[in-house]
Amino acid sequence: MARHMPYRATTSSGNQFEFDFELHPETVQPVHVSNLLTAVLEALDREISILGRVGNGDVLQALAMALAVRTRMLAGGNEDVDAMVRELLATALRSSTVADGSNVDPGSPRDVH
Repeated sequence: MARHMPYRATTSSGNQFEFDFELHPETVQPVHVSNLLTAVLEALDREISILGRVGNGDVLQALAMALAVRTRMLAGGNEDVDAMVRELLATALRSSTVADGSNVDPGSPRDVH
């Protein structure tokens, strides 16, 4: 049976999203995963607040490149590692997400970070 990790993300505009991430079978410490995820999101918020208006595509491009860089830094970076990274991303994108009922309407202009 797959293990799951609940996670709550809060945007700079106060919107909240509840996630239920399925963990990879080789995940050793879910708390480390949660702490690293929080650190990455906080770093993004900090940098965006310094840079000013940043396009969502620019943020996603940087994250995709960071994932590629970290993947290549792994020992034995090969087709198996690439396949695992693709699987991890696909699984994360399929995770259930519930927006808080008090969130700003999705059609309203807002910052998403």
